[in-house]
Amino acid sequence: MTRVGVVTFPGSLDDGDALRAVRVAGGEAVSLWHDDPALHGVEAVILPGGFSYGDYLRCGAIARFAPVMDSIVKAAGDGMPVLGICNGFQILCEAHLLPGGLTRNQHLHFRNRDQWLRIESVGTAWTGSYEAGQNILVPVKSGEGCFVADEQTLDLLESTGRVVARYVPGPGLSEEGYNPNGSLRDIAGISNEAGNVVGLMPHPEHATEALTGPSVDGLGFFTHVLGHLGRVSA
Repeated sequence: MTRVGVVTFPGSLDDGDALRAVRVAGGEAVSLWHDDPALHGVEAVILPGGFSYGDYLRCGAIARFAPVMDSIVKAAGDGMPVLGICNGFQILCEAHLLPGGLTRNQHLHFRNRDQWLRIESVGTAWTGSYEAGQNILVPVKSGEGCFVADEQTLDLLESTGRVVARYVPGPGLSEEGYNPNGSLRDIAGISNEAGNVVGLMPHPEHATEALTGPSVDGLGFFTHVLGHLGRVSA
């Protein structure tokens, strides 16, 4: 069974949900501890949502220096799939595994709601179970979810197909208010050049079971990485 690690930092909130999503998808969920550099034989890593180290300094700025992150940065460079969700996305940017950064929502309010996304890139280790242009519904919950980067970086992400998902209008979301945080070019998620590292501000782990989520649309992130790893190791 494919082993997928989920890191717990002081202040993580969604590590349990990410572990459950891995199990629902059919993988073996492995808890990783921020102060332990060992990855314990996992084949992929998820950095979950929450408020790592209380979000002091900047969101993710302290977590970037956790002992486990040294191992994750090296493993990502060697091709290991890594998914950062919400605070995990912020950590990936602070660790320079992804470009740009996440700042306060432009309206300065915490946004917590079900959110429509359009999957733009299916060429990553996490998104290949979707179709390009497919709309999915997953929760978003963040106060510092506004993705920013300079125009050159934004153009590079667009031209190389590294925008993974965008905020889009949908039922319950107005044409003016569909972007929950003011992210530039409506960007909800991006990948690195190799496609093994993905950062996503909304929460697919909260949309894996009909009983608790607004949909099961998020499950594809977790099932695909298991299939991807199975093909790589075959």
